[in-house]
Amino acid sequence: MNILNILEEIEKVDGEVYERLNPRRAAMKQFYNMGSKVAMAAVPLALGSMFKKAYGQTSNTVIDVLNFALTLEYLEYYFYQTGASTSGLVPVGTPAVGAITTIRDHELAHVNLLKGAITASGGTPVSFTAANFDYTAKGTFPTVFSNYPTFLAVAQAFEDTGVRAYKGQAPNLMSNPGVLKTALQIHSVEARHASHIRQMRKAPAGGGVTALKPWITGANDSGVPQVDAVYKGEDNVVQLGVNIPSLGVSTAAATESFDEFLVKADVLAIASLFIK
Repeated sequence: MNILNILEEIEKVDGEVYERLNPRRAAMKQFYNMGSKVAMAAVPLALGSMFKKAYGQTSNTVIDVLNFALTLEYLEYYFYQTGASTSGLVPVGTPAVGAITTIRDHELAHVNLLKGAITASGGTPVSFTAANFDYTAKGTFPTVFSNYPTFLAVAQAFEDTGVRAYKGQAPNLMSNPGVLKTALQIHSVEARHASHIRQMRKAPAGGGVTALKPWITGANDSGVPQVDAVYKGEDNVVQLGVNIPSLGVSTAAATESFDEFLVKADVLAIASLFIK
């Protein structure tokens, strides 16, 4: 049995195998220090123990991330479903009707895909109905479904949160390339939604927020202080230890050039405002 050959074969399907086993380098070293007979007898058991530690929690971790994502997708889907079905909210006869309907359908597709992925992985999908959500955020946005600009402002907060949440969970999906690929595909669509909603807010009917850009600038460019938590850390200008403005760009451009992630606790704190 050649342990290096074994690891080389595993590396073909999991490029992170050495990183996973890194904390057990001392144990690996022991294989080479043991006598050949002892080593040959010990390798199967020792390897089994190490790989169980390295991979044993992968399934539960992935399912947890998927249910986390599913919660956010339910939050968005029922928001757009309610908005699209509320008479007089979205200006009739404008492109906004089609945009909101399309985004709603995208979110429903995400919900159904994530539910299927969780079930296929042996997990139990979380379940929500529209009645589980309070889109006024406990009275913070009382006109969310009667005032179109407010509706779009909340939509922007949801989309920007979703983008940053998927980015934050990507490392936890590294063990499952297939799931990671799908999560990144959803992530990019959420980013397109966020950009489009921002453009809709710039239109006169959407509030005429002409200073708003298709991307995030600084700690909160939404113009809605109640959603500051959504943009926590977006004023960061240091990447890989490099102060980006020192490279000859403005501070605004430095914050726009790199999107930051949100950790799970921060995302849940935001989402909890809208969950009953």
